[in-house]
Formats: sequence, C-alpha cells, structure tokens
Amino acid sequence: MGTRYFTPDLFRFLNELADNNDRAWFKDNQDRYEESVRQPALDFITDFAAPLAKISPHFVTDSRLVGGSLFRIQRDTRFAKDKTPYKTNTGMQFRHERAKDIHAPGFYLHIEPGRCFFGAGVYRPETSVAYAVRQRIVEEPQAWTRATRGKRFAERFELTGDSLKRPPKGFDPDHRLIEDLKRKDFIATTSLTQGQVTSADFLDLVADLCRRTAPTMKFICAAVGAEF
Repeated sequence: MGTRYFTPDLFRFLNELADNNDRAWFKDNQDRYEESVRQPALDFITDFAAPLAKISPHFVTDSRLVGGSLFRIQRDTRFAKDKTPYKTNTGMQFRHERAKDIHAPGFYLHIEPGRCFFGAGVYRPETSVAYAVRQRIVEEPQAWTRATRGKRFAERFELTGDSLKRPPKGFDPDHRLIEDLKRKDFIATTSLTQGQVTSADFLDLVADLCRRTAPTMKFICAAVGAEF
C-alpha cells in the first residue's frame, strides 16, 4: 500500500470555505488549511518527483510554499468577476522545465468537492504556440491520432477545452482533423472521484495518468520545440 496523502478533511474544509469565503473565517481556520490541504499537497508534490522523472525528466515538481507546483489558495480578484478572496479548490501543476507561465505544456491536478480532475497538455497557448501545434497536426496526422485516440488514452481521457467557431486562418477547412485544428486548448482531461483522491493508491494513479498522456505531451512538446 502507498501513502494516503489526502483525507476527507480536505473536502470538508473546502466545502466550509465555500460557505464562509471571507478573510476572518480563513484566519480562524488557518491551521486546518495547513494540516488538511496545503501540507498534504506539498508532501504529494515532493513524493511525485521520482515517478514523474521516470516518465519525463523535463517536467518539474516544486514543493516550495510560494511559486512552486501548488497554486495559491488566495484568488487574484483584480480583474475577476468573482471577488471572493479564496479559491475553493486545490490546484497543482507540474510544468515543463522551460515553462515561464501556465500556458506551457504541463500536467495539472485539480481537487475540489464534486469536481476533481487530472489534465495534460497546453491551456490557452499564445497564437504562435497554437499555430505550431496545429501545424504539427497537419504534418503528422497519424502521430496526433495515435496520441489522442489510442486505446490507453481513450480508456480514461478525452480532449476538452474551447474551440474556434471557424477554421483557423491558413488551414484547410476540409482537413479530416479540422475539429482538432480549431481547438484553442490542446488538453486532455479525466474525472477523478473523491474516493480516488483520498486513497492510498492516489500517487500511483496520477503516475498512470501521466503515462497514458505521455504520447500527447510528447507530441505537443515536439511541436513547440521542447524536450520530452
């Protein structure tokens, strides 16, 4: 048996935070956040370094309190419609070593009551990056199909995210993969249950999900000139 990182206390805390999303409540419950959410997540990130390195040595686990793999629970409300001060989820991202922002290829783990999922790929890439991925799909359609329709992928994953309403400029609107070429996001996701998150096998499960999406990530990395 492996290590049980997360317990139902994590979900209880996040549920209560959703009902009491203000700084006074959070301050009174800071110790609960540390014990049930942040420290378990940091422990998971630390221990995930070894299995992730076996899949690709170019993706990073960073257990620093600030600026690492764990997203801050504080919400940036400057430009958001939602002005509540805290997120009601725990997010972790394992980014490429050459990444400077969240738009670079990465693996993502989202833990939230009623909405847990794992994702892999590139979210809202800038125009030049999206063009590079589309161009590689045109040049290597069979490789893209294998990476996103293969048995191990399809057993757990589907491509998700937003798409353009019209074919992107410069690409054949009749291309057989036009729906993929229209994508704004090149990400694969799979849902997780709270039982899976709180199980002793969770680290092994996340490693398996990384392996299943490795061909997709390898394709995207090659498209943007990053090592895998």
